[in-house]
Amino acid sequence: MAKFLHHNDTNTFRATTKLTCEYNILCKQKGTESGRNRRPHVNQFASSKDITYLFSCLTGYYARVHGVNHLLDAFIRKTECHCQIINLGAGLDTTFWRLKDINLMPRKFFEVDFPTVVARKIHNIKTKPPLSKPIIETHSTDSLLLDAHSLDSDRYCIIGADLRDVSNLDEKLKKFQLNPELPTLLLSECVLVYMTCLQSSNLVHWAAETFHTAMFISYEQVNMSDRFSQVMVENLQRRHCTLAGLEACQSLDSQKERFLKTGWEHADALDMMTIYNMLPQDDVARIERLEFLDEKELLQQLLQHYSICWATKDKLNLGLSQLAF
Repeated sequence: MAKFLHHNDTNTFRATTKLTCEYNILCKQKGTESGRNRRPHVNQFASSKDITYLFSCLTGYYARVHGVNHLLDAFIRKTECHCQIINLGAGLDTTFWRLKDINLMPRKFFEVDFPTVVARKIHNIKTKPPLSKPIIETHSTDSLLLDAHSLDSDRYCIIGADLRDVSNLDEKLKKFQLNPELPTLLLSECVLVYMTCLQSSNLVHWAAETFHTAMFISYEQVNMSDRFSQVMVENLQRRHCTLAGLEACQSLDSQKERFLKTGWEHADALDMMTIYNMLPQDDVARIERLEFLDEKELLQQLLQHYSICWATKDKLNLGLSQLAF
């Protein structure tokens, strides 16, 4: 049985999420370099650090990127771009720039993370034209609202906030023209698991109460009650990553219940092995040819311990509950 870890220490929480942010961007950089994912803007955020990567980890990132993008893009198309996106715990993610490149832009794209992470991202945006140019191109005036921990334009906004403080989060988002009447997609990738279950439930409930037509996509651990998951937790502990919300990660049902108990009308969840097998198989074959695949069993175990859960509310009757794989 995986050990449940509970903590209230803000410094530990911030250090944990900072480490995760660093690891995520380096994995995405390596995935782009190896041809698994096409994210040309990711190098604008990555450092020169080197990490030894297992094939299974990089292929897991491939499944994660394509799985999340499948639902996100489907939502935007379903709303005909008349929507807004909130990336919770966005880190150094480059989804805004990807959507700009493929001409699939929502009305506004919000990102939220700790002020220290936001400050780093704003610095990169200010100093690297491939990042700043798309923001300027989609802005209607000569000046942007910019300070140390926030940047706001017509179509892109990044805010420094603690996701555990829901009232402060709500206040800051509305300050930057969040529109509760617009169809809204909320995205969290390995974010909720770093909060206590009470804290993540409060966040999910706030989203359900705030938006009448919405979709929430959550990527994180699942099936966390066997020996493999125990080793995962121990490895993360050695990297000083504490998973405070593992109780919600015991099964696909427990993932769905978090949403169904907090005001969401419909919820689905699939483990990443299932999603990997549903991706276009010609591209999966291309990925598996990139390196000699001698870790297929490890890859399968890894993918069976991560999932995508998505929940919807649909007052406008857009057919959001039909969005799936």
